Formats: sequence, C-alpha cells, structure tokens
Amino acid sequence: MVMVTSKKDVQTLSAVEGDIWAEFRQIERLNLSLTQTYVHTLGKYSRFFIELEHQRLLATRCATCERVYAPPRPLCPHCVQPTAWIELPGTGTVETFSVLHFSPGSNADVAALPTPYVFAYSLLDGASTLFPHLLRCAPEQVAIGLRVRVQFATEAVEHPIHLIYFVPME
Repeated sequence: MVMVTSKKDVQTLSAVEGDIWAEFRQIERLNLSLTQTYVHTLGKYSRFFIELEHQRLLATRCATCERVYAPPRPLCPHCVQPTAWIELPGTGTVETFSVLHFSPGSNADVAALPTPYVFAYSLLDGASTLFPHLLRCAPEQVAIGLRVRVQFATEAVEHPIHLIYFVPME
C-alpha cells in the first residue's frame, strides 16, 4: 500500500523591472510525503532465522566437500552442491575484530547500540567459515583468540539477525 499526501504552497519569486519572465515567477511548491508498506521474505535463509527464535544456531554442511557454512549457504560455493542444515554448539574463537565508535544506524537495532561497540569475525566450533557479528564486551576485553559463545536476545528486535550476539566465554 502506498499513500501520498501533499501540501500546496504558492509563492511569487521577486522580479525586477523589465523582467520578461515576470509572469512566470509565480510557482507552486508541493511537499509530498510517501509512506510504503511491503512484505519481505528471507527466502532460502528463513529457516536459519526461524531457528534463532527457538534459540538454535544452524549452519549448512556440504555432503561432498564437508565444508560447514556459518552463516548458512544453500549451495556450496566450492563444489556447487546443495547443502544440508546442521546445528552448531554456538561457541567459537575471535579471528579478527573492529571497534566501532559510531553507529551507521542502518536499522533501529543498530542505531540503539551504545558506542563504542565491537564487531567480530569468529570461527564457530564446527564451522569452516567466519561468522561476522556483534560481540558484547568492553573494547579493551576483546583480543584475537578470545573464546566466545552465542547469547540469545531477550528483547524485541527489528531484524531477526539481532536475535543473537556473541559474549566472551566465562
């Protein structure tokens, strides 16, 4: 559903004597507001997000080369074979990270993050690929090699990827 509302504002721009365009100096300005509602599907990745709601972390595994993809991939990029769902234990090791001192504000979840915050690429136990995600800890606490675990959010989130985040293992 698309809804457009407008507000008219008629103005006359100032003209100087002898202006041949004086008759065309009156303009009508419209302020338009557009509101749009749409439905978006997460497609082949939907099961990953559905299972996050059930506090399960899924990845996909290729039966041919045995690579495990987290985040999941429906097709193995190495041998171009369909993958199958598996559950991961939700623990891993930080391989690299960034400390962000401002939020890009890409959605309400990200805009609400207190700065600075840590974005880490972790190799999850049982996975072959790095999982990039938020690591909730003090910036001075993070280091390459830090052991982390998945924590499931208890608050409402705008996007289902924010149903999880990483925390240091204690």
